[in-house]
Amino acid sequence: MFLGIWRWFFLALANSVPNFSFFKKLKLRLYRKSGILTSLSATIYGPLTITPVSNTNKITIGDKTFINTETRFGCPESNITIGNNCAIGPRVSFETINHGLHFVEGKGRGSFSKPIIVEDMAWIGAGAIILSGVRIKKGAVVAAGSVVNKDVEAYTVVGGVPAKVIKKIV
Repeated sequence: MFLGIWRWFFLALANSVPNFSFFKKLKLRLYRKSGILTSLSATIYGPLTITPVSNTNKITIGDKTFINTETRFGCPESNITIGNNCAIGPRVSFETINHGLHFVEGKGRGSFSKPIIVEDMAWIGAGAIILSGVRIKKGAVVAAGSVVNKDVEAYTVVGGVPAKVIKKIV
């Protein structure tokens, strides 16, 4: 409980720091203090929404990765790993938890969680939703507004709801 309060405090502080290059290192250090495992060469505009806040340590962000505004990390049980040199557009949502289709009286739908992995040099467009268990491989591109529910092969462009292959980019 006490650790969760400090994580919330540093996350809120980092989210309130302006997006000026002068404050970049301070902002990253505050995100690190909140528990996020991020490189100091990354750029995070924020604000970030992390659910639950006590699980900030389930997020890893690599070198020279850019995270735009209003990114959401839903990671109650599983990790979210973003590699090096990635570009994450505004309002991208990473959701590691999912629910079953069948409702069981007294138990609800149940839930299951799987990690999300974004490999190096991937680009995820604005408003995309990345669902549990997805691996976006090296150099892949996810079009804006897509819902990704399956792995994306390396150097492939995907788009749509659900996301489908648009073309290879080798």
